[in-house]
Amino acid sequence: MGHFLEPAMSALFASGHAIDLVLGFLVLEVMVLGIWRRSAAATVVIAALPGACLLLALRAALTGANWSWVALWVALSLPAHLADLGWRRL
Repeated sequence: MGHFLEPAMSALFASGHAIDLVLGFLVLEVMVLGIWRRSAAATVVIAALPGACLLLALRAALTGANWSWVALWVALSLPAHLADLGWRRL
């Protein structure tokens, strides 16, 4: 016997709205940290970019988008990650 939330959760993920919620929280976090630490606003944005790219790749995969969209977002996460590392000088 399935859990009563199973159909709703299945629809939430199949539509990509679960990822939309996570992206919304990520944007909210970037905004709050950017306002709270104005001197580090660029650092916060750059640090969030690789994760946002990977979330968009996941959203594309979950919603059945063409493989090229998944590949594009995954590929964009690497330069975003390297930019973050470069910004931090690691």
